[in-house]
Amino acid sequence: MDTKQLPTITEQTQEQDIPKAPLSVGLPFFIIVVCLIAYFVYLANQWLQDEQRLPVQQIVFSGELLVLDHEELTDLVLEKAQGSFFALDVNYVHKLMEEQPWVLSASIRKRWPSKLYIHIIEQKAVASWNDDFLINRYGDIFDGKTELTKDKVQVIAKIPQLFGPGGSEKTALTGYTNMQSLLNNSGQKIAQLVLSERFAWQVELESKIVLKLGRQNYINRLQRYIDLYPILMQQEKLVDYVDLRYDTGLAVGWQDSSQIPQTEQDNNNS
Repeated sequence: MDTKQLPTITEQTQEQDIPKAPLSVGLPFFIIVVCLIAYFVYLANQWLQDEQRLPVQQIVFSGELLVLDHEELTDLVLEKAQGSFFALDVNYVHKLMEEQPWVLSASIRKRWPSKLYIHIIEQKAVASWNDDFLINRYGDIFDGKTELTKDKVQVIAKIPQLFGPGGSEKTALTGYTNMQSLLNNSGQKIAQLVLSERFAWQVELESKIVLKLGRQNYINRLQRYIDLYPILMQQEKLVDYVDLRYDTGLAVGWQDSSQIPQTEQDNNNS
């Protein structure tokens, strides 16, 4: 029968005689190691946060910018979002950019080792609103007039002026868009549109002709004017206004009112 060799008494004694580090020595050593690690992490973090060691050296803008200025935006970012490349908060920069009136949307990203890329979609003003604000193509108003310098005024020089009650900017823009689409075939453009408190429409064309359209069926009434437009242009007198607030007819006011103050084709008021 095979027998297993048992460790000798000498071997067992040697294993039992291996000394173990007392707790009073091991614990302080462990604490020192943890403290050293924490200290080096702190130093590394300070180094990464140090703007002088790892600054944002270049801010690259993209997007078609007609009003916004690259240098002004760069100065704004460097002033408001201070810190190193690693410490710079892209969410804060994103919020900072979209707070600017002429910024419709922005996207921000970093690129190692020192570049910040900012893509901006600039607001496009399609109309002026109540002489105070501008309207973009979505019908949203923004306070962009105060941001325009003298050399940028031409950006909004030819946009139409819309007026209306507070909160009606989308309605006014929709009405303007529909009416201008109808007028395009005749080569006429709207210079000013007024939506009254009672939501009655009045339009002034670039030719200074005023169209009184009333509250109802303004598209049909405008079409009535367009149908008559070639005849009006054949007249020797200049048209001052056309009142279309009738079921089937209209009234024309002439600039030379001393000769023919008004010609009515129908008196059925709507």
